[in-house]
Amino acid sequence: MTSAVAAPPVRRGRFWRKVRRHPVGVAAFAVLCLLYLTVIAGPLLYPVSPEATDPLNILAAPGGAHPLGTDELGRDITARLIYGGRISLSVGLLSMLVGLTLGLVVGGTAGYFRGRVEGVLMRLVDVFMAIPSFFLLLVIVTVFGSHPLTIIVTVGLGFWAQMARVVYAEFSSYRGRDFIEAMHSLGASHLRIMVRHILPQVVPQAVVLATLGVGWAILSEAALSYIGLGIQPPLASWGNMLQNAQAYLYVNPMLAIYPGLCIAVAVLVFNLTGNALRDILDPRA
Repeated sequence: MTSAVAAPPVRRGRFWRKVRRHPVGVAAFAVLCLLYLTVIAGPLLYPVSPEATDPLNILAAPGGAHPLGTDELGRDITARLIYGGRISLSVGLLSMLVGLTLGLVVGGTAGYFRGRVEGVLMRLVDVFMAIPSFFLLLVIVTVFGSHPLTIIVTVGLGFWAQMARVVYAEFSSYRGRDFIEAMHSLGASHLRIMVRHILPQVVPQAVVLATLGVGWAILSEAALSYIGLGIQPPLASWGNMLQNAQAYLYVNPMLAIYPGLCIAVAVLVFNLTGNALRDILDPRA
């Protein structure tokens, strides 16, 4: 009885010891939380419309009513960064969930059941991996339009195959382990074995790849918006802010530096957080 009561505190102690070994990852996670808090609560603290124009203050310098200045139409840059971050970070996170879900389902099913199921599903993965991701994004967006929901699903389709390949390898390696054979002998269902006994072993690798996928999704959305096929005005995103800034790069380079810096920081903290989570969540550590 005593050991049963003492076990959870011991596990929590081990968890926090692992966390303390990754100060860079903790700092990155804090910055990531700050980014999301800013784009969610920012409009409440800074109630300025990102679409309101001020013809008398075009390309204004930072200061006064506009802390970061204004753009070529007199729109407040601070407000546009906040609302643009809401779009860019949402696209990155939701696209990752699309890719992660597809990758786990397809890769896990192929790795667990083998045989014809494996052959069909993994050949489908091979087809998607053979197509350049950005070319696939261009084709889908050109055909189906640039609605935010279309962008989310399209970007998620751009990296689900890589996720499926990693998950397939992990499920295949655990499929023949002794503890899986023991669960079969005890009459456990396939779904229970996959979800309760194999999936937790795959989570660390999936989390790392998913965080890399968020960074890739943010960059992909920015690239699509930069060439005019992503998020369309009047909605703001960091990508279309870069597109608008290119014509004024020599007049006011800060128009490009602000959204570019936001993209770089967001991708970096996602990658650092993923590397730390890989070590913290790994059950074999």
